[in-house]
Amino acid sequence: MEGKSRMIRRVLIVDDDRAVREALMQTLQLEELNPLSAGSFVEAKDHITREFDGVILSDMRMPGRDGFHLLGYVQEVDPELPVVLLTGEGDIPMAVKAMGEGAFDFLEKPSASEALVRVIKRALKARWLVLENRRLTAKVRIGEVNQLIAGISGERGAGLAEQMADVEKALLVSAMQRHHGKASAAATALNLPRKTLYDKLARYEIRPEDFRD
Repeated sequence: MEGKSRMIRRVLIVDDDRAVREALMQTLQLEELNPLSAGSFVEAKDHITREFDGVILSDMRMPGRDGFHLLGYVQEVDPELPVVLLTGEGDIPMAVKAMGEGAFDFLEKPSASEALVRVIKRALKARWLVLENRRLTAKVRIGEVNQLIAGISGERGAGLAEQMADVEKALLVSAMQRHHGKASAAATALNLPRKTLYDKLARYEIRPEDFRD
């Protein structure tokens, strides 16, 4: 986040305790962030999209659908949308398990303001990088397609199908490189069903393990 003009500031706070939500909102507002408030997963759900330009701060224990349910839903919608969980003292093993299932981080309640702000800003930076990368990738795709169209009339060797296959393969390789061989994340970035991505990787003999650190 290089400068305030490029910084994303939105934080979706999900907690069934209104007093807690208001205290968290005040803390974030003092840091010039833009908190949104939801008292349940149902209230929060409409904000959880691939385009959401922010992060989620959620209590782990809530009546009905809890923080684990919210985390699972976010993982289905966008695995690269950071979820920070608030946990009680007895919930720490559960929070560690949630980290293994995709949570960005967790904070023990009550959390010091400095620790909360530090984690949230780190999550916001990660989200900004994801959204910026997607924006640049979309521009690259458009540029590649435009180049392909422009080159059709002067093409002498490979046919149009071969050219399009080259473009598709290049996009797949780029996505696998950016996501370090994680096929699920690459599928999300390319807006492809996971099975379709695996079929395409097999077609071009692209192996996810070749891109892992």
